Amino acid sequence: MSTRFISILLLSAAVVSTGCMVGPKYVKPAAPLAQEYKEQPPNSYKESNDWKSAQPDDQALRGNWWEIFGDSQLNSLEDELTVSNQDLKVAEAQLRESRAQIKFNRSFLAPTISTSPSVANERVSANSPYFPSFAANDGTGNYTLPFDLSYEVDLWGRVRRTISASREEAQATAADLETARLSLHAELAIDYFELRSADAQKQLLDDTVNAYSSALQLTQNRFEGGAAPKSDVAQAQTQLDAAKVQDTDITVARAQFEHAIAVLIGKPPAQFNLPPSQQVKMQLPVIPVGVPSEMLERRPDIASDERRMAEANDQIGIARAAFFPTLTIGASGGFEGTTVTNWLNWPSRLWAVGPELSETLFDAGRRRATSASAQANYDGTVATYRQTTLNAFQEVEDNLASLRILEKEADQQHQATASAQESLQLFTNRYEGGVDNYLQVITAQTIALADERNDIDIERRRMDASVLLIKAVGGGWNSSQLPKY
Repeated sequence: MSTRFISILLLSAAVVSTGCMVGPKYVKPAAPLAQEYKEQPPNSYKESNDWKSAQPDDQALRGNWWEIFGDSQLNSLEDELTVSNQDLKVAEAQLRESRAQIKFNRSFLAPTISTSPSVANERVSANSPYFPSFAANDGTGNYTLPFDLSYEVDLWGRVRRTISASREEAQATAADLETARLSLHAELAIDYFELRSADAQKQLLDDTVNAYSSALQLTQNRFEGGAAPKSDVAQAQTQLDAAKVQDTDITVARAQFEHAIAVLIGKPPAQFNLPPSQQVKMQLPVIPVGVPSEMLERRPDIASDERRMAEANDQIGIARAAFFPTLTIGASGGFEGTTVTNWLNWPSRLWAVGPELSETLFDAGRRRATSASAQANYDGTVATYRQTTLNAFQEVEDNLASLRILEKEADQQHQATASAQESLQLFTNRYEGGVDNYLQVITAQTIALADERNDIDIERRRMDASVLLIKAVGGGWNSSQLPKY
């Protein structure tokens, strides 16, 4: 018995090792690519000679990419997010789940062995149908200790393709985790720069309120001295009140960004406080974006879609394997006795072993529909992969354009702000000298404040575009970092 059993298992192993795999071999589909980006880097990058294409050993965006902004408070918050963000924990749990699925599918490469020992006393009824009354007994004992083995021979690669599909899904889930990590860190950086921009706006409006208070005092003094009408005082008071409203209103946006940061780092808003910064000048970094051909390797969402294409290709093979017969090796053995004393005796042994071949002869098109569904799913993953690639190129181009245009706009706005401040000073001097009325000062104040606020807003938009560009090029990630299973 043991010789036959071992021979059958060895034969099964030989069949598995030489078994074929039905279905298409995976070939990575082509993705839409350009030779170079339409948008060129901002002029300041070129003029400073800091602009360069990213090389494989380029460390500019490796690891904690947010450190290139040179803000220790941002670095600290990003580190907290890495440890405490709940959405990130969800993505990590999904990765562990997909890894466990690989182990589950690999288990089908080995036979399943089970046992179900039982002890029972039985008495057959003398009145059972077709039972001779003279054979009635007072019952017998039934002691069994069986061991059952079942093993599906992977003739057509169904099991191997299932394992391959689970590995590819695990790699895709690992890329999803990196996508989530990149998105969350970028979201925190943007919220942080929005908050610091609100701090800069608040500081500007505080200074404006002080300046308008001084202007109001000037008009009151001139009114009391008979050099200005009461309307000048009313206009100055109105301008001051409007500035105070703007000064108060900016705190609403700041509070919301502070609450958003708290949630991102895993804290209730009531337990988090980010004091206003005394230094609100933000550092605009130089970002190497590389060349378009590198995009396929640097974006985790593209890598995720590519791995799911490979998984969908395996699903086609699994569906096609269902058209072929299934070979299963079954074996059972153990002991069966009538009493405890003879239960485990050698004559009480039992065994059975042999192959079983099964084939579905008619299923009303079920397998054909499953195969067509798998092919359609694969075609869909190819389209998703290509669309994700196109979206990635758009994001890079959008933010390159934003940085280039905003750089020029920032220079123009600086000039406009300087001109507005000069104009305000001239009209203030003319009013004090009694040459112009206060309406000219009010108009100049309004224009100067709007220009100064726009200055800060353009700087905020440049910082946001920098973060979004880093996110668009993958944040320094590379597909070589995907785990091997």
